[in-house]
Amino acid sequence: MRQSLLFTKTKKEISKEEESVNARLLIKAGFIDKIMAGVFTFLPLGLIVLKKIENIIRQEMNKLGAQEILMPALQPKEIWQKTNRWQIMDDLYKLKDRQGREIALGPTHEEVITPLMKKFISTYRDLPCFVYQIQNKFRQELRAKAGLLRGKEFIMKDLYSFHADEEDLDKFYQKVIESYFKIFERLGIREKTFLTYAAGGSFSKYSHEFQTITPAGEDTIYICQKCQLAINKEIKEETPSCPNCQGTDFSQERAIEVGNIFKLGKKFSQSFDLSFFDREGNKKLVVMGCYGIGLNRLLGTIVEVNYDEKGIVWPKEVAPFLVHLLVLGKEKEVLAKGEEIYQKLKEKKVEVLYDDRKDKSSGEKLVESDLLGLPLRLVVSKRTLEKKGIGLKLRREKEEKIIAEKDLAKYLF
Repeated sequence: MRQSLLFTKTKKEISKEEESVNARLLIKAGFIDKIMAGVFTFLPLGLIVLKKIENIIRQEMNKLGAQEILMPALQPKEIWQKTNRWQIMDDLYKLKDRQGREIALGPTHEEVITPLMKKFISTYRDLPCFVYQIQNKFRQELRAKAGLLRGKEFIMKDLYSFHADEEDLDKFYQKVIESYFKIFERLGIREKTFLTYAAGGSFSKYSHEFQTITPAGEDTIYICQKCQLAINKEIKEETPSCPNCQGTDFSQERAIEVGNIFKLGKKFSQSFDLSFFDREGNKKLVVMGCYGIGLNRLLGTIVEVNYDEKGIVWPKEVAPFLVHLLVLGKEKEVLAKGEEIYQKLKEKKVEVLYDDRKDKSSGEKLVESDLLGLPLRLVVSKRTLEKKGIGLKLRREKEEKIIAEKDLAKYLF
């Protein structure tokens, strides 16, 4: 893509109200725009990143054998009354249509997926079954002050699993844990992300969160030094030893919750009479599991974990482009070489952002390049031509080096 055609611009200053690193850098670099607290527009570069995160999650969900659907955001009051959550969920957006019918803007989809699957599950032959969606959610978030980490409108991946018994649920639950860690590895945050025990509420003794360590985190977790599993603050007092290995030596850290998984059991199946006939013809309730990942929060977390004093440092798999090609100077031979390299990269299907702007100085281009944070920067200038090469700098490294054009493939493929 030619940067001269990109309608968005970087900003030198942003509102002092933006306290979080992810909001400050993403707004400043032109990835997102804030319309009100907790609600953002994803601009072209930000949307590319968001879609890459979405595709990584989708690929890993498909590997689990899950099937993708898309459920509605508008949900009737009646299904929420069946689970008694219309009255007890204080962050539920409630609307009325012209006929006076009450509707919720979906913050979650258990009330939709359970009666949906009742139409398709009738015998043990229909189980297990795994269904997921990636969709906008809405919650009346009173603490929407952390950029993409805590929003009123956000995008979630919901995976729901349906089983004949607890044993089958347990097996799939472990597969999801492995799948989540694969997702976080591909997103560049695996090393700082820990499986964390959390209270199970009315569902089970424990649920699990995936917490990523960063000073920007709003959660406190305690990491077992023996097995590297963690416990969140809300259950630590009643759980003095690690539920996994019984260790008692913990380190305390701040962290961001980037995913959660629950064994729902029969709670929602009972509310909607989601049942099946087993091999002996006995009618039984379906056992359910629920597995969530917030895409907005993931994007914000990636930035909180990957930045320096100059800007964002995108991991390779989620960067909007792999290469940022800069032309410094207005000499004909420099412009011609820049265009030549751009065309060659495109022919090789390399994702490249080409800074061909003529109204920006070399210094401005270099500063903006660091702010945008693409993994690899290539520079064409009079100096590089004199040295018969191209300037190359990895975003995570400090020094630029001159390489021969024929050696460029070593860094791209």
